[in-house]
Amino acid sequence: MKWFNHMVIAGATTAVVAPPLVPLAIIGSTAPDWLEWVAKALGRPVAHRGPTHWLMGWAAGLLSALAIFDWHGMGAAFAWGGLSHVLADSLTVSGVPFSPMSDRRFHLAGGRLRTAGSGEYIVAWGLVLVCWLVAGQLRTSVGYVPFFPDWAARYEAGTCTAREWRDNRLRFF
Repeated sequence: MKWFNHMVIAGATTAVVAPPLVPLAIIGSTAPDWLEWVAKALGRPVAHRGPTHWLMGWAAGLLSALAIFDWHGMGAAFAWGGLSHVLADSLTVSGVPFSPMSDRRFHLAGGRLRTAGSGEYIVAWGLVLVCWLVAGQLRTSVGYVPFFPDWAARYEAGTCTAREWRDNRLRFF
């Protein structure tokens, strides 16, 4: 998949849960690829979709970040971005390695997508639509608004001051 689609997928899925962590998830969503460049710069070149794309490695990183003290969820957001990258790459024909002990490639949905093909854009933007719908449902059912908080309603409910309302009414995030 293209980096743009990796960033869109990680950003949309993170925005539903924790909008302030979207930048870290986006950085993490490109990490499996740029970590290959770092390894090459350190004199240890790795193949594309090799050790930096191990599905179990990114899943273990996410679980570790969730299980231990993670300052404001930053480690989990980065690891989620990397895991979303690997999961998205597993939809492609070449797939991703499952773990260091496995010599087989892991494919989701049969690995039918081609990199830069229309299918990857359909998957990415379809997921954005689903996340947008979920965020809208969360707003109406539990009052959770990941973007565009309703400062006027907060002021009327007495949960913010007039100064907070004036300072934040035109802020989008």
